[in-house]
Amino acid sequence: MGPPGSGKGTISSRIVKDFRLKHLSSGDLLRSQIHNKSKEGLQAKKYIDSGQLVPDNVMVQLILNELQKLKHDSWLLDGFPRTVPQAEALHTKEPADVVINLNVPFEIIMSRLTSRWTHAPSGRIYNTDFNPPKVQGIDDVTGEELIQREDDKPETVKKRLETYQAHTEPVLNYYRNLGILEEFTGKYSNEIWPKVHKFLSTKTEPLQYTVYK
Repeated sequence: MGPPGSGKGTISSRIVKDFRLKHLSSGDLLRSQIHNKSKEGLQAKKYIDSGQLVPDNVMVQLILNELQKLKHDSWLLDGFPRTVPQAEALHTKEPADVVINLNVPFEIIMSRLTSRWTHAPSGRIYNTDFNPPKVQGIDDVTGEELIQREDDKPETVKKRLETYQAHTEPVLNYYRNLGILEEFTGKYSNEIWPKVHKFLSTKTEPLQYTVYK
């Protein structure tokens, strides 16, 4: 778990690489079930097409169906659960051993996401902090103007973070009360990852013994 822009994708890919875990992303699963026209996928599509959130019971069933196929594997869930009812249903049927929360300060995420500028025709992305264009606001290749996408604008990012916090804090509290929440604080994935790796190595043997300072 972690807010948008906290590095969940990066950390997830490293966990999967270094430990014997099957990665299950709720977003990827939803897309594949809709594509395959499964019962739950068709149900979910109705809600998505009408601009509504997919109900808890549909999301829970999607995830549980997939976890049934992983009876002999350890798994890593990404993007689920997002609500307390989802967390409760998961804990009843397929309880997690540990919940990892990436605690990245909101001001760092704000800075990271709002620093992105895009050259719309080509999709080239610049970041004013670590990959700036040669001329501010201008694409290096074509000399055309750069734009800031709607979801990278400060007011949009702030709203997304506030929405995430409002919805997710109760879920974190649920797992905190169960005693299985582990929180890792840092500004960047490379700062957080060694702590996550060290902790997970106490739970399951890593495939790779990377030395971290």
